[in-house]
Amino acid sequence: MLKKVFCISLLSIGVLGFSQKKWTIQECVDYAIKNNLQVQAQAYNKDVQTKNLEMAKREYLPSVSGTISNNANFGQSLVGTTSIRNDSYYNGANVGANILVYNNGRLEKTVRKTGFDVEASLQDIETIKNNIALQIAQQYLNVMLNREIKKISESAMENAQKLYDRAKITTDVGTTAQTVLAEATASLAREKQNVKTAQINVDKALFAMAQILQLQDYKTFDVVDIPVPDELTPQTETVDEVLNIAYGSQPVIKAAETRIKAAEAQTEVVRTNFYPTISASAGIGSFYNNLLNKNTLGYGLDAVGNPVAVTERNFTQQYSDNFGQQLSLTANIPIFNKGITKLQVEQTKINELVAKNNLEQQKFQLKQDIQQAQFNADSNYEIYVSAMEAERSTKLALDFATKSYDAGRSTIYDVTMARNNYANAQGSVAQAKYNYLFSIKVLDFYAGRGISL
Repeated sequence: MLKKVFCISLLSIGVLGFSQKKWTIQECVDYAIKNNLQVQAQAYNKDVQTKNLEMAKREYLPSVSGTISNNANFGQSLVGTTSIRNDSYYNGANVGANILVYNNGRLEKTVRKTGFDVEASLQDIETIKNNIALQIAQQYLNVMLNREIKKISESAMENAQKLYDRAKITTDVGTTAQTVLAEATASLAREKQNVKTAQINVDKALFAMAQILQLQDYKTFDVVDIPVPDELTPQTETVDEVLNIAYGSQPVIKAAETRIKAAEAQTEVVRTNFYPTISASAGIGSFYNNLLNKNTLGYGLDAVGNPVAVTERNFTQQYSDNFGQQLSLTANIPIFNKGITKLQVEQTKINELVAKNNLEQQKFQLKQDIQQAQFNADSNYEIYVSAMEAERSTKLALDFATKSYDAGRSTIYDVTMARNNYANAQGSVAQAKYNYLFSIKVLDFYAGRGISL
């Protein structure tokens, strides 16, 4: 019995330990990328493009096919002005092969174009992965922010508890009015409410992260705390420095550049329709024919001139005697197709312009995003510096208010107001700090340094 209880206890501890696992940001990113439906959908599209490439490469091989035909006729056939009975059976079989010999490099150009499509689809997958990593980093920092705000609220609640304990003692002995205890009670209740609200905000942030990861069991989800420096330094990179790196590293730009190459390659594929197509074919085959209503085909003469009946050969003899081979070389020369090929070339040229325009749009959007990230980083750092100054000032004011209250020269209202001001300043510092950290991570992302916290 004790052994069973011991085993159950160990199992419970193991399950509890597993359910309380804390995720690192890298684990979150890896899991999201592996299970995200957008990534999977784009991966399927890449697989389709890969199959297209495989099919394009196999066009170099000859196509081989075989046919077997059977045909039976029954009834009368018209011969001149009369009809005769014509019951017959036909069986034929052949194998043929066909291969493209020349079409101005259409096969090579199609393979090259399809290869560009595969490369572009791979870059699309990387774009989605990067966006997911950036989204997770933002939400991860949001969890850390709400946890820090909760710590601030808990510290304020502890101070409110101390004031309440002191007010209760002094009120009970009659040295302070009942209103002092009432204000201390109300202040403690407010701080407890703030702690509860802060905990709810932490839970909300974790829930949002679990939704990004598409987890089924979000209630036990938790993340590892990351060390954040107490003081931050301004970033020094310029927009042009980050932009030059981003143009060469961001997959969205690489995908747009590759699609230009694909559009140009498609133009070359269409141009091959102006040139002749030369194909070669070879085949072998044989057949068997039988007149069902008679075995005698006619009469011939033997060596001495006597008539001899000519009978049908059997199946094996006919297939042997009728065996044949064929070789052919065919040239299809385009002369006039209503100008369709010319229009198709013009159409692919327009597609080239569309692809180039898309690249310029992506570059412009990337430049705007980097400029916005740079502006956010600079402004968030200025807000952070101002918030730090306000925190120091409100901390000093709280110290003076506390000492004055201890000396009996100020009221509990003054201490409560000073403590609220200090807590608000601490919250502003935390908000500015994490906003600035995210801005820096966005710049790191565009500069090709990845997402790490």
